[in-house]
Amino acid sequence: MYRSSDGKFDIKNCTLPELEAWVASLGERPYRARQIMRWVYEKEASSFEVMTELPQSLRDRLDSVAYISHFSVKSVARSSDGTQKFLFTMEEGSTIESVLIPEKNHHTICVSTQLGCALGCAFCLSGKRGLVRNLSSAEMINQIYTIKRDFLPKAATVNIVFMGMGEPLANYDHLLKALQILTDPCGFNFSHRRITVSTAGLLPQIDRLSRDLPVNLAISLNAATDALRTRLMPINTTYPLAELIAAASRASLPARKRITFEYILIKGINDSLQDARDLASLLRHVHCKINLIPFNEHEGAGFKTPDSATVENFRQVLLAKHFTVMVRQSKGRDVAAACGQLGYKHIPP
Repeated sequence: MYRSSDGKFDIKNCTLPELEAWVASLGERPYRARQIMRWVYEKEASSFEVMTELPQSLRDRLDSVAYISHFSVKSVARSSDGTQKFLFTMEEGSTIESVLIPEKNHHTICVSTQLGCALGCAFCLSGKRGLVRNLSSAEMINQIYTIKRDFLPKAATVNIVFMGMGEPLANYDHLLKALQILTDPCGFNFSHRRITVSTAGLLPQIDRLSRDLPVNLAISLNAATDALRTRLMPINTTYPLAELIAAASRASLPARKRITFEYILIKGINDSLQDARDLASLLRHVHCKINLIPFNEHEGAGFKTPDSATVENFRQVLLAKHFTVMVRQSKGRDVAAACGQLGYKHIPP
């Protein structure tokens, strides 16, 4: 288990089986672990002392060896469209950004999985300074925990997307534990249908995730030829398009679900009608849907956003080939909360 500097372990880093095993080592019955998790996630307990279902001796033992971590909100930037970008201070003092996006019938929480990113995608601001470190599962959980507790109504419908700072599948073990806690009935009890993991295309982990937990999968594609994708996303030299599409095709998904391919449209780079035809050809045998995302301009970017007519013409080519296509209009652009804009100013140089 992940431990703090004083040797205590964080309850929020524990899956239910891990907590059951630890409770059993104390001579307690496994149901005590379920009680502890429900106190943390359902009743939002901040200390063990308030867990009145537990015997005092167990509460005292928990307090001596474990703790319940939390995040403090350093700042909230509010967009004119209702999006909120949170800057959280983590326990050792680093900061991480998350986003809350209002939708018509639900809210979406965009979660970060790393401080920085090692992949160096040309269009993404978050990776400009490289990877500082992975986040623990508790640090992923606490982004969701704090936003749900302090910024949303109790009855709000919430979707979770792991699309913030970092490459989620490069931090696979901690990501999987976070997903297990999110979907556990004693944890957050989220349906796997309301959770999406985005990846730049780490093939071994795509295969693992499809076996381990049937959440939704989104692949950041952004080009239909190896030459262009390598220019935009260096990971393509390791996992080229043919291998990536093969992995996507064999991925196991929940019934009636399709893989989502995300395609950031960049003016004059990958937004031509030929690019659209190449994309249609590349994905012709994959059961999928396509999200088109006009590039979000940011400070220092060498790329531009295409005009609306170009975006629509690109979409029409794909529709004519019978793909399900959505143009995802990014929210929070005025507070640098949109796709590819998170974290740069708060990542240590």
